[in-house]
Amino acid sequence: MVLAGIDPLRLARYHSRPRRRFARRLLSRGARRRAPVRRKRDRVKEVILTPEGYEKLKQEISTLSTERRREVADRIRVAREFGDISENAEYDDAKNEQAMLEHKIATLEDRLANARVIDSGDVDLSVVSVGAKVRLKDVAANQTVEYTIVGSAEANPSELKLSNESPVGKAIIGKKKGETVEVSAPRGSLKYKILDIKAA
Repeated sequence: MVLAGIDPLRLARYHSRPRRRFARRLLSRGARRRAPVRRKRDRVKEVILTPEGYEKLKQEISTLSTERRREVADRIRVAREFGDISENAEYDDAKNEQAMLEHKIATLEDRLANARVIDSGDVDLSVVSVGAKVRLKDVAANQTVEYTIVGSAEANPSELKLSNESPVGKAIIGKKKGETVEVSAPRGSLKYKILDIKAA
């Protein structure tokens, strides 16, 4: 059967096998060129913790995942009983609290998964390092203070836990007893002398 207005020879050439194979090759090449480039995953920052800090973090996650989740779920349940949730401020507040709680739990779980626990027996006391207790003397003020050097996740000035990433922490890490370090501060530089290094 010959279709009106169409040259049978041209039709045969168009549907020839070589032409179809060529078209498939072009399509496959185009698909390869358009394929998304996979990026390497960002390296997760290591979290340095003391054994005490590690246990404290696990306990916090446990409390948030059980008690706090139940409390927020109860708030949402009670808020739903008020009626139409589309105009329910109490319900919106409870849902926002739930979202923030889940974000905090996820953040803490990620921190725990990437934790490196510093055992007190492995701390090198010949130099200032994470897990050591250091007694410093403020040279200008002639005052002494004793800090426990911890990772940034455990830092707490009120408990005299000094982060190894703080300006003072960075200055004294790796230094020996008797050495004096200088720390840049907004009001000028401060000098600290390392009087003692011992196990925390």
